[in-house]
Amino acid sequence: MGANWCIKVYFLLMSRETRIRRSVTLPAAMAKRVNAIARTKKTSANRAIIDLIESGLEAQERERQRFFELADRLTQSDDAGEQKRLKEELSRLVFGA
Repeated sequence: MGANWCIKVYFLLMSRETRIRRSVTLPAAMAKRVNAIARTKKTSANRAIIDLIESGLEAQERERQRFFELADRLTQSDDAGEQKRLKEELSRLVFGA
């Protein structure tokens, strides 16, 4: 029984992450959208904001990885047509055009 209690306490303590409190001011329209997402997911607005931030960070990392993948392909390509296409795709990623 004692070992079981220690295991539960250990996992409880290990599962806690350091949390930092931040104050963020949202535009009213964005706050309404966050509240709507929270209601739909039956969670708190705080949890919805965390999920949205995590999704945004993951998307940004995927975009960064895609950029470097395209840049590598561009430097390794000998085909002028493919180089042009890769340059255009890189341009869209960087400038959104």
